[in-house]
Parts: sequence; C-alpha cells; structure tokens
Amino acid sequence: MAQADGIKGERVNLRLSAVAKRRIERAAALEGRPLSSFIVASVLEQAERTIAAHDAMELSRRDAERFLDAVLDPPRANRRLRAALDEHGQRVLSR
Repeated sequence: MAQADGIKGERVNLRLSAVAKRRIERAAALEGRPLSSFIVASVLEQAERTIAAHDAMELSRRDAERFLDAVLDPPRANRRLRAALDEHGQRVLSR
C-alpha cells in the first residue's frame, strides 16, 4: 500500500457535512492520528482495494479450464484470423 505519511505535495480540497466531519475526526482521534493522516491512509486503503478489484479477473472453474485448454492446445488459425493478422501487420508498425 502507498505511504500515507511522508513528503507533502499535492493538495486536495473537499467539502463535507458537519456530521461527516465530526465522524471522521472521532475515528482519527480513536486511532490517535492527526485528521489529515487518517484521511489519507483511509483513502489510500480504499484506492488500493478499488484498483485491485479492477486489475484482477476472476474466472469460474469452467472458464479457467477452458482458458488453460486454449493456452496448452491452441486452436489452429482459420482464414479470418490469418487475414486479420495480415491486416494488423499492414496497419501497425512494431518497434
């Protein structure tokens, strides 16, 4: 997880209700942390969960087996696939 503490840099401003602010202040106090440190750590933790949820792909057992079968024993390229690969070679310059 990214560091919540450290060098100060960018600034983010936000508005929230008085009730929300008091709740966040209470939670920070319960952990004995400064408000800004608590907010940054909490937001980074949620950001990591969100990124992980979007970066990872879960397959059902059936789909995982089908994927593995395709990797281990790929189907032969048909005419349409070969034509698509030829077109890709003409359109895209590889470096």
